[in-house]
Amino acid sequence: MNVLLVGTGGREAALAWRIALSPQLGQLTVTGPNPGWPRLAQVREAGTVAQITALARELEVDLVVVGPEAPLAEGLADALDPLGIPCFGPSAAAARIETSKVFAKQIMAEASVQTAGFLQVNRDDPASVERALERLLRGDVVIKADGLAAGKGVFVCRSPDQARAAFDEVMGGRFGQAADTVLLEDLLTGPEVSVFALTDGVSAVGLPSCQDHKALLDGGQGPNTGGMGAYTPCPLLDQAGVEAVVEQVHRPVLRALAARGTPFKGVLYAGLMLTEDGPRVLEFNARFGDPECQALMSLWEDDVLTWLHGAASGALPAGRPRFSEGAACCVVLASRGYPETCERGVIITEGPNRRDVNVFHAATTRLEDGLLRTAGGRVLGVSATGADLEQARVRAYEAVEDWRFEGCQLRCDIGRRLPPS
Repeated sequence: MNVLLVGTGGREAALAWRIALSPQLGQLTVTGPNPGWPRLAQVREAGTVAQITALARELEVDLVVVGPEAPLAEGLADALDPLGIPCFGPSAAAARIETSKVFAKQIMAEASVQTAGFLQVNRDDPASVERALERLLRGDVVIKADGLAAGKGVFVCRSPDQARAAFDEVMGGRFGQAADTVLLEDLLTGPEVSVFALTDGVSAVGLPSCQDHKALLDGGQGPNTGGMGAYTPCPLLDQAGVEAVVEQVHRPVLRALAARGTPFKGVLYAGLMLTEDGPRVLEFNARFGDPECQALMSLWEDDVLTWLHGAASGALPAGRPRFSEGAACCVVLASRGYPETCERGVIITEGPNRRDVNVFHAATTRLEDGLLRTAGGRVLGVSATGADLEQARVRAYEAVEDWRFEGCQLRCDIGRRLPPS
């Protein structure tokens, strides 16, 4: 099976590593450079939907696997469909479950899925802005840009002053058109858990639960990021709990999308809060999370191509994928200044290979001098497996010491605190 993998970050590095282990794999082609690609990967740079589609046709690939959200929002799956090329990732219409938080709320209402109460604010509607200002006075609110904001358009506010400052920042143009519409959600309390389900548009199968750590600093402090670490499985939600969530959340949402004529194929990610009143959906994503994907791929035992191709082609296999016993922990190393800015070009001393550890490259480059350097915000995902979470954590943090670089930022409590933030 010839595969085209779209994306160049840490999530895609984990997918490439697992795909490269498939006995079905013929040629793996990737759409951009990453020093951490498997040796057999062929790099053919393609950035736009038109370029990726043309490359898929030229290579006569059997499957396109889409890592990041942007190509899905731009209609890559729609462009591939007339060519008869299966795409692991939904159409642009179905991907609105991630690209528009207002749309996601509408779908949840249609599907009777529990979520936080909210107020919709339109930038050009003074009346809705006025209602928002009244709501901010109560504090305990989560402010979200409606559109894609690289994981940084969410502000958790406990005081009125904090809420007003965040609201002014969001409405002030920082996120451009993504914040033309803004949601003010009631602040829920409880631990957060991520549940991923593979789907062919009709059937769905849940994967082991994950827990992401969004805040930059230990203890859930500091600004929101794209994710500073993750682990799987989460002890707060065992496989029976995952199955209950898939039945109560994923399948109703998939039915609602199909009823609109926009069936969802790929992986549907539900970010949940486990409240005293039961699970509540915080957000949906239309792709694997980053860094949750790194942890999941570290434990995946099955031939991943069987499952990705089955979902993409509308024929998901029976049963569920096999995962190794134990746990996986991924610790992200980020550049100085992240998430506001990032320091590039810092030399990374490459550590030795360690058993049960994978170092997934997210934003690195190798120049003509042969040295590995930083090339973005989240630089590396150091992922380890173990018989239990504590062993996986210890192995991950031991390996982190081999890969630290000047200005490196990381959290030291990934998987340690329950509930983490």
